Amino acid sequence: MERNELEKIRLEKIERMRALGKEPYPTSAQPTHRNLEALKAFESAELSEESADSEPLTATLVGRIRAMRHMGKIAFFHIEDGTARIQLFFRINEIGEDLMQQLKEDYDLGDYIQASGSLFRTKTGEISLHVHHFHMLSKAITPLPAAKDEVVDGKVIRHATLNDPETRYRQRYADLAVNPEAREIFRVRSKTIRAIRDFLDERDFLEVETPILQPIYGGAAARPFVTFHNQLKQELYLRISFELYLKRLIVGGFDRVYEIGRDFRNEGVSFKHNPEFTQIEFYMAYADYHSIMELTENMVAYVCDKVLGSRTIQFRGNTIDISPPWRRLELRQGLIETTGIDINQNPTGESLETAMKAKGYAFKPGSPRGKLIDSLIGDYLEPSLIQPTFLYDYPRDISPLAKSKPGDPSMTERFEGFVAGMELCNAFTELNDPLDQEQRFIEMGRDYESDDEERHPMDEDYLRAMSYGMPPMGGFGMGVDRLVMLLTNQQTIREVLLFPHLRKLEE
Repeated sequence: MERNELEKIRLEKIERMRALGKEPYPTSAQPTHRNLEALKAFESAELSEESADSEPLTATLVGRIRAMRHMGKIAFFHIEDGTARIQLFFRINEIGEDLMQQLKEDYDLGDYIQASGSLFRTKTGEISLHVHHFHMLSKAITPLPAAKDEVVDGKVIRHATLNDPETRYRQRYADLAVNPEAREIFRVRSKTIRAIRDFLDERDFLEVETPILQPIYGGAAARPFVTFHNQLKQELYLRISFELYLKRLIVGGFDRVYEIGRDFRNEGVSFKHNPEFTQIEFYMAYADYHSIMELTENMVAYVCDKVLGSRTIQFRGNTIDISPPWRRLELRQGLIETTGIDINQNPTGESLETAMKAKGYAFKPGSPRGKLIDSLIGDYLEPSLIQPTFLYDYPRDISPLAKSKPGDPSMTERFEGFVAGMELCNAFTELNDPLDQEQRFIEMGRDYESDDEERHPMDEDYLRAMSYGMPPMGGFGMGVDRLVMLLTNQQTIREVLLFPHLRKLEE
């Protein structure tokens, strides 16, 4: 690798340390406490009645050097592990002149250090480790990005920082190393997934795993990624949804199942889309879309309680109350209010095109009716839904897996949940009539071109499973990434993905 001048200087420090018999990359570390444990242990000892007569609390701590300040015969470092930051205090009286000089010459921001000594509280009140012994755990060759000076109690402390979004996404390891705010986002993400699991587990749902590589993709309207199995000589697809496999399990006798995992959709990238994303899907026998609405609003509220301790969130300058019950709005009525178009009065793609043209709305000529309705929802209705809203009763054209409404075969029992002008979830009363399902597959294949991402392929094995008897059920899917965006007030999905997909650097 080509090295810049700062990296070359650090490489020289590695050589110097090894010449002195000090290994910059030892094989192990021996901490006695994590940093937060040490802080709590010291505070507990201070409160003890016997603390005045007891021996000082000793500890061996490890962590990355995040700040450093040399002041002649003393030095102050701040180190950080995965739990907390703590100050190290070095004094020439304890470590000697040679080690103090090595500390100054060979240790840099970003290095990992192990230090042993006794804990005490400084005159400014900060709990610190008075270091008696220390050594390098890992020498950082590349300096942490940028640096800023912060004045604390009249003293200048240098901290590493990183602000450029492009660099942060491409070098997430550097972003996490220097930005505690970024680490907090992913702690919230982890808590969110755990809370979803707890909510469903408490309601007797079974967590399962279904294939990522599938011979027939389905369960959503999206273009798949294609791969090839060399041994089986078989074209396979990365799944775009868990749906059809989870519903097979309902046929098999598991009445309540869910899966949290990755889906892959070979489609556009935007502030709310990434080709690889995390999805939660669950299916519940003997439920309909009204039952799933209630379950959904209670689940999201539960997650907010567990993760934030509040049901009020801030997002894009809006104060949003997640508390149930959420607003219910019929799709047709919502479109009439926002666009002035009644989809029931426009039963064909041609008539809907005419209505959209009369209103001055953009559309792709010759598009199927379902695509035109989707564009009206996404461009005009969705942005208006700031407070949590269930948009319900969708046309059959765009709901190939949802059950038709009694008395109106052109509409289905489907809803989507919207928060802050963004789609959060999608759910149906699931279609369980295999003959009706087969006809839907045929219609989708006829009305959409072969390369259209809305086209749903025929899945004969799924139809076979349905033919064994599928109980009535409700199904649900939600993008976890979007939920985390809402909980952390992040404006782009890239902020809540550890390693988002980006264009090549040269592009």
